Amino acid sequence: MPDTHIERVPNLTSEKFCNPEVTATGEPRASVSLRRLTTLWFNTGSLCNIACNNCYIESSPRNDRLAYLSADEVREYLDELVRLPFPAEEIGFTGGEPFLNRELPEMLREALARGFRVLVLTNAMTPMQRHAAVLLELHRQHGDALILRVSIDHYQPERHEAVRGRGTWEKTLNGLRWLCANGFHVDVAGRTLWDDAASAMRAGFARLFAAEAIPIDADDPRRLVLFPEMDPKADVPEITTRCWSILGVQPEEMMCASSRMIIKRKGEDHPVVVPCTLLPYDRQFELGHRLAQAPTTVRLNHPFCAQFCVLGGASCSAK
Repeated sequence: MPDTHIERVPNLTSEKFCNPEVTATGEPRASVSLRRLTTLWFNTGSLCNIACNNCYIESSPRNDRLAYLSADEVREYLDELVRLPFPAEEIGFTGGEPFLNRELPEMLREALARGFRVLVLTNAMTPMQRHAAVLLELHRQHGDALILRVSIDHYQPERHEAVRGRGTWEKTLNGLRWLCANGFHVDVAGRTLWDDAASAMRAGFARLFAAEAIPIDADDPRRLVLFPEMDPKADVPEITTRCWSILGVQPEEMMCASSRMIIKRKGEDHPVVVPCTLLPYDRQFELGHRLAQAPTTVRLNHPFCAQFCVLGGASCSAK
């Protein structure tokens, strides 16, 4: 495991994040209402070709707790989406590694054909590269409506591989080079796993992009996304209703105010709707089988709500 600030954070106390209504100190827990469904995510399955250290969803070549979604299931939700009073602008695909799902190309075709902006989160390694012909076809037909966000944890190979494993750096860079050489709209996602200042991280990535002729402005937070680290065992404050004014943030800025995700648990017959990309396993966050149930208010009763969204100020969406 790489040297990280998380290893030096105290463990979460057992009293926190137990009651959805109130915090451990008895204060009203903050909640977020769906204001507008900007992004509808599909988790295509939790299997991944690699096993990263501290992966928030615990993806690996063996973790199949989230089953592969089928193209028909995705199509059913897209059909429902257009009938609702809150149509999405963006369809996101995440995993695991989405390109391990053999039906992903059909899902991409379906979403793009309906006029959505489509965002795919990928490590750009062998699973993606196997779909080169399909990706070229989709890019020719839909251009920048297809966005691929490539995960590069750090601009230094040794730090990236400390998270993702030996040999992953060059395979990911090969995929990134291929995407850029063929004119795809590409973003990069890094992690603030180390104590580097954000300015130093962006400067380091700028040097990498320049050396590799990658046309990404490292100072653009939409093109180079630096995600805050998450650890469910690390001690973080619970978010109360008073925190909005104390922190100077608004509920409508949170990811669950504009996003929902579809997942399918292993062994279950139907997918379910959850508030965001961060909470696929915690059943208290299930909102039902249909998108019509998506407007349910979400209580911030999980450490990731504080770490990633409220205190981290992050969102998985493209905009």
